[in-house]
Amino acid sequence: MPDHMIHTEHFIEQLRERLAMPLPGKAAQYKMASRRRLEELGPALIPPADARVACVLNLLHRQSDGQWRTVLIQRSDNPRDRHSGQVSFPGGRYEEHDGDLVNVALREAHEEVGVSPLEVQVLGRLTELYIPVSNFVVHPFVGVLLGVPDFRPQPGEVEAILTPELSLFRQSENKKTTDIRVGHGAVMKDVPYFDVGGRIVWGATAMIMSEFLEAIGS
Repeated sequence: MPDHMIHTEHFIEQLRERLAMPLPGKAAQYKMASRRRLEELGPALIPPADARVACVLNLLHRQSDGQWRTVLIQRSDNPRDRHSGQVSFPGGRYEEHDGDLVNVALREAHEEVGVSPLEVQVLGRLTELYIPVSNFVVHPFVGVLLGVPDFRPQPGEVEAILTPELSLFRQSENKKTTDIRVGHGAVMKDVPYFDVGGRIVWGATAMIMSEFLEAIGS
């Protein structure tokens, strides 16, 4: 078996084992949360009964350079979308025909970045996260792409597909803070974010990535 396949299989099995262990949870998520988010969530917040369900997929893949990468999307501008223009994992809301929650993450990845569910090996999940501004409870899943990447952005929904190296998120110089304008001109101060090639990855996406990195020991 070629060395790169041995390394790939070892990484996948190791990751599956770590995700099956107790997760770092909210403490790891909150390391990339804004002051406003911390005030909204608190340690004991219970999502309201009418909260909607959504799922996202942290899709890992290894390219020819040997580096492990994830997949992020920059959402198209949409005045009806509270997260318009933001960078996030592929994902979306639960629909009745989805059945298991993992099917939501796989369906949305198929729609938004063109990856067939048959090409994804799901390795586990991370801690769910409530987003007050949109009233969604987000369930994050982690998967690995089995084939050669051939990403295709969903027209009208996805402005760009990003494939940053996981190592980028581990580097302290890429963890920054900034002021972010939200809603009708309100400004959130000193928001922590990951700098991904000049793009700001913050909010729920940054919080999910923070837990993932801690879960895998990065």
